[in-house]
Amino acid sequence: MSSDEIVEQLNANPPAVIRSLKGRVAAYAAEKRELRMEFHIGHEFCHTVDVVQGGFITAMLDASMAHVVIAAEHGKVRVSSIDINVSFLRPARAGGFTAVGSIVKAGRTVAFLKAELYSDKAELVATATSSAHLTREHK
Repeated sequence: MSSDEIVEQLNANPPAVIRSLKGRVAAYAAEKRELRMEFHIGHEFCHTVDVVQGGFITAMLDASMAHVVIAAEHGKVRVSSIDINVSFLRPARAGGFTAVGSIVKAGRTVAFLKAELYSDKAELVATATSSAHLTREHK
């Protein structure tokens, strides 16, 4: 399956949380084990006028990390976060965001992941690392 086909498949029926955050998979690079998602966050997800609440920042980072594993495994795995560590580097203002998730290392049941979140001004606003449990589909 090509990277474009994987992106199309991931965008075909996104989970409600991705739809709520106006998110979509924008690109997948299998050779880099990296996936890019785009989001548009409105003021309904903000506190202090236009600053995006940290839980939604975490959700965007987490989504990109889970989706890169799903893409790499051609949709034949479920991903559950074991832990997630987020560093908030600057205020994230309502608007467009790009989350880039990548696989650091993946085994049969555990994956180590990382992600970066950029504002629509190309400013790095947050980073994350995560360990995830993988549940593989049996044939």
